[in-house]
Amino acid sequence: MKTVNPNQWTRREFTVQSVLTMLSGVAITLSSCGGDSNSSTAPSTTSTTSTTSMSGDNVGVVGANHGHTAVITAAQLTAANAVSLDISGSADHPHTVNLTDTEVGQIAGGTRVQKASSNDDGHAHTVTFN
Repeated sequence: MKTVNPNQWTRREFTVQSVLTMLSGVAITLSSCGGDSNSSTAPSTTSTTSTTSMSGDNVGVVGANHGHTAVITAAQLTAANAVSLDISGSADHPHTVNLTDTEVGQIAGGTRVQKASSNDDGHAHTVTFN
């Protein structure tokens, strides 16, 4: 992770750092994942509760995570249009999660939505919002 002067952080970098700070004291239980293509070796968080940042962004839980971050901004939630999220985060490869306008509206309303990411680098992730 690059070191950046906090006065020069982008909104995404600030959100990621804020979430990481909030979760730094949280215990996460790891178990085998059944949904990803490399499920026999990939850990998965058993928590499926996303968080809402102070800015109103919704941060999803990425199964079998190794550095990915899935964030729907408050503006995207308010607009309730279809979105394509780049969940690369600090991982060294990309993944994309495509949400329909209906799904974004459901997430904004507090309904749990799970979506599979694109299959990149030989695997995919399940992302859970709410």
